[in-house]
Amino acid sequence: MKFLLSAALGTAMILSATTGWAGGPVIVEEEAEVVVEETPRGIGLLPLIAGVVVLALVLGANDDEEATPQ
Repeated sequence: MKFLLSAALGTAMILSATTGWAGGPVIVEEEAEVVVEETPRGIGLLPLIAGVVVLALVLGANDDEEATPQ
């Protein structure tokens, strides 16, 4: 009985040891991530829109008092 147990234990150790090293060490190399910086496209459009809005507010404001017919 001891012989069978020791043979089974030895076989299990040999199989687990060989499968643990079967593929060799795994080396993971980190690749440098390339980031391309884009120029902002809408930065010149915002002052133009703000100028049109301010101009519309100035021209559209009607502060004149209308003469009411009596």
